Amino acid sequence: MGSLRLTLCSGLLACAAGLSPAAAHAADGQGVTVTPASPAPGSVVALRVSGCSGTTGAASSAAFVSDTRLSGYDGTLTGQSQVRSTIGAGTYDVKVTCAGSVVGGTVTVVGQSPLAQSGAGQPDGSGVLPATPVAPVHAGGGGTTPLASVEPRSTGPDTAQAVTGLVLAGFAAAAVGLLGARRSRGSR
Repeated sequence: MGSLRLTLCSGLLACAAGLSPAAAHAADGQGVTVTPASPAPGSVVALRVSGCSGTTGAASSAAFVSDTRLSGYDGTLTGQSQVRSTIGAGTYDVKVTCAGSVVGGTVTVVGQSPLAQSGAGQPDGSGVLPATPVAPVHAGGGGTTPLASVEPRSTGPDTAQAVTGLVLAGFAAAAVGLLGARRSRGSR
């Protein structure tokens, strides 16, 4: 019974996965796929274009902040673009120019982004929302704050510290020498 469920679920997933790309491409094998399919204003979208014979291309749309450079191989180009934060909901054409041919598609923008609705970020002159942390980390200086305000010393160790270091180094050298001598006598 468990393997029957697994087989049916696998079959349904394979059918669903096989149908979605086919719907995005035209009958001639050319098409533009935008992920996520319905972005909010200010979102970054991934573009995938099939049917281009070149290795580079450019995508343009009224929904995008600027034209997007695409690159790839074997007839598939990819790239990323940002949706204008000030754009209204609707369906917008996407035009991709590559190797002298034009491939078309659409992007459907939905509602406002959560940042624009909350007023957390205001668009700058280019229509792009400034980066704002969604969940910033509360990281204080902790116990290191007083150390940060202390001025570093520009001098090395004083005479007493230098003599102490030399004496300790001498004892360590003597101990290593004695242990080595003791081991060499015991092995004979």
